[in-house]
Amino acid sequence: MPHTPPVLRGDEPGSFPYSVLAERHPAIVRQVREAFPYGPDQHRALDALAENCTKGVIEPLPADAPDRDRWAAWGADEYIGRSWFDVPWLWSESWFYRRLLDAVGYFGPGPWQGVDPFRPFKLAELDAPETDEELAALDDLADRPADEQAAALLHGSLWGNRADLGFRLSDEHAEARAAVPGLVADDSAALRSLLDGADTLCLVADNAGRELVPDLLLIAHLLAHGRIRRAVLHVKPHPYYVSDATTADVVDALRRLTRARGAAADHGRTLWSAMADGRLTVRAHPFSCAPLPYEDMPDDLRGEFADATLTVLKGDLNYRRLVGDRSWPPTTPFADVTACFPGPVAALRTLKSDVITGLTPATEAALVAAEGQRWRTGGTHALIQVRQR
Repeated sequence: MPHTPPVLRGDEPGSFPYSVLAERHPAIVRQVREAFPYGPDQHRALDALAENCTKGVIEPLPADAPDRDRWAAWGADEYIGRSWFDVPWLWSESWFYRRLLDAVGYFGPGPWQGVDPFRPFKLAELDAPETDEELAALDDLADRPADEQAAALLHGSLWGNRADLGFRLSDEHAEARAAVPGLVADDSAALRSLLDGADTLCLVADNAGRELVPDLLLIAHLLAHGRIRRAVLHVKPHPYYVSDATTADVVDALRRLTRARGAAADHGRTLWSAMADGRLTVRAHPFSCAPLPYEDMPDDLRGEFADATLTVLKGDLNYRRLVGDRSWPPTTPFADVTACFPGPVAALRTLKSDVITGLTPATEAALVAAEGQRWRTGGTHALIQVRQR
């Protein structure tokens, strides 16, 4: 195992974590405040959160919070009374979303209990004209060989709402010609070998809307072509990180597919049927919303991932939790920092935060020469990384 650097914190002005805590979180509070006709109580609580998360200290959960004991086990007792900027960044980010749910009355009792404060943003994206265009592109894929379809759908899942499902097919050599590659690490061959004939695929989802749809399309293709026997889709048990997928978001995405036309509807019916007969199941484990790395996962979840043929972790947050939210040198071997994961694991991620491992020295040098450190957070680069055992 390489030398373990310190966890990232938000206490350095000008750093990416600092900007999230100081700027992004208050902006999210304002957006949520304006997206619903909340009453005076919610307005007061949201305003108090916006003030507290930038200038105050971490305060206890309400005495009647249903998950108070769980959060105590996750570190709340240790961090109460400390600045949001002085605790691990992963923890303070997660705490922000937990307190936002309190502010809007999500955990109730009351009329706003269970109302997702991010739902308007998720639905707007799912219903956008761009989604129709992406789903229509599936018709162009339908006549392609199955392997080409799988490659396009894999890249659709990787790039999420930046994906044109046909873009890899139209110029398959563009990536190799680029001076600074969009894909900074590509273990897709190893990923394909693990998926071929897999018994159980666990896919740990990231965002809802137009990023969840490509994940579902990839699962539908793998099931329909017998590449995998069953899939388990892990989502969040409650709203989290603005756009993270919940079970309700899976239902919205499936309905969006089934009411589409052409190949998209076929995929939707495949998934609907797979849900009915158990080939596709949805899992919402409480640890999915934990402010902790996967190294600290509970035994029941560890057992599920150990039994899977492959676990695919989607997105930036899952990557941070997989490798540890630390300032790793970018050339730190991916296999070393994922050694604690209990089975074969793959990461599909668009780069939107500082944490990165598994790059070659040449790739890192090319990225830095072209972009400084912007490549780490701009969402214009991505990776496919695999640890096979």
